[in-house]
Amino acid sequence: MASADTSVLQHRRVLESRDPDMTGSFMAAKEFHLDLPAGAARTFDFATSAVYLPNSYLGYIQYGSAATVRVPDGRARDDYFIHLPLRGRAEVLNHAGRVVCRRDHAVISAPSGHVMHAEAGSTRITLSITAAAIAGQAAALLGEAPRQMPAFAAGIDLASPAGRSISRQIRLAIADLDDGPGPPSPIMAGAYEQLIITGLLLHQPNSCSEALDRRAAQAPSRDVQRAVDYMQGRLSQPITLADIVAASGIPGRTLLQHFKDHRGTSPMRYLRQARLARVREALMRARDGDSVTDIALTWGFNHLGRFSVEYRAQFGESPSQTFKRSRAMRR
Repeated sequence: MASADTSVLQHRRVLESRDPDMTGSFMAAKEFHLDLPAGAARTFDFATSAVYLPNSYLGYIQYGSAATVRVPDGRARDDYFIHLPLRGRAEVLNHAGRVVCRRDHAVISAPSGHVMHAEAGSTRITLSITAAAIAGQAAALLGEAPRQMPAFAAGIDLASPAGRSISRQIRLAIADLDDGPGPPSPIMAGAYEQLIITGLLLHQPNSCSEALDRRAAQAPSRDVQRAVDYMQGRLSQPITLADIVAASGIPGRTLLQHFKDHRGTSPMRYLRQARLARVREALMRARDGDSVTDIALTWGFNHLGRFSVEYRAQFGESPSQTFKRSRAMRR
């Protein structure tokens, strides 16, 4: 029973199988334990895809039949799991008790392990993020290491503005990073990971929320200028929020608030806009043999359709129009 959702991460397919034993062995190697109810083998139709980011992965999963998956405490990977529903329901038993993953409700599970009972025909996007990445981003935002690992509220209301923002960031990352069979740009993979983790820490209630709110003070302009100078000097390299925070000398939450108040954007969005500006400069001085595609890829834009839309929104013309106009002026 092939699902209509299998187009999600279609270029990143890891395994398709109708063999429960083969699938169980595959999952056991990753420290997941699969159990099926009696008779489920007839409708079992497993498919999983994944795109790997520096400290996390985004995946698609379906079982076809009803299935129970146990993620034990004490795994080698101490990941947080975010389950975003696509179709059907799944019941998750985790650190917060019983939480239902359904159309308007996503679920976060802490590294302490969880059990999922997925109903037949259900499909999900799963995001797995290492505890170290969550803690590191929290430290960047706070300006100091958190006293304990961030503990999130287990349910994400996807109908709320915060929930819609988290869902939108995850889906945008999937659209960009699954654009073709080649490996995703390291620059963009890192940028999306930063965006998603920062969004979780700022928008999803957690044990650091109160401290993060206190950091939303105004930042001296000279400190923010150091952050801008740092980004401008490294636009062709992967840059994380932690890198920018270290260069600015102020807590990340303060930096984010300043950018929002005075520039109307976030540091990572500013970084993307600055890279678009560099693309425009390169298009204006393009040499024989250069192409719009090659120049965009050089600056980390590997989803060319989305790149073209963002470029037009920022500069009022398409990249090819800039390219052609520049060549015409030099003739």
